[in-house]
Amino acid sequence: MIRQAFIFPLLALAACVPPEPVDVSKLDFNPTYGAVNTRLLAGELVSISVVMQGARNNDDVIAFNDCAAAQYALIRGAGFVRRVRNDVDKKGPNWLGDGVYTLSDAHPGGVHTIDAEVAAGNCSASNIPMV
Repeated sequence: MIRQAFIFPLLALAACVPPEPVDVSKLDFNPTYGAVNTRLLAGELVSISVVMQGARNNDDVIAFNDCAAAQYALIRGAGFVRRVRNDVDKKGPNWLGDGVYTLSDAHPGGVHTIDAEVAAGNCSASNIPMV
């Protein structure tokens, strides 16, 4: 009787303790990067599509898309990329990224501006392939 009186309140108290938050950065992240397709739309407007598997969320797919855009800008002699839009979709194990970017020599302004040289260095350091 005394044991039950002692154990039940402890069980009730244990049920009130929130679980430890999961640190997403410590989870295994072993993505497989697939195809990159680039298409010059008009002038300095380019469409870039990527495919990958093992993404943790949309941000991983957008990072792959941005890396491809940065490298494409460097190949075309542009120093900056501005993200116009990015769409992410998941079909089975494949994550599909579709983005439209503008290329420019000078900083184009805007919220989603990417310095192509800096981004390419960061992508290499993060093992994200580029075009």
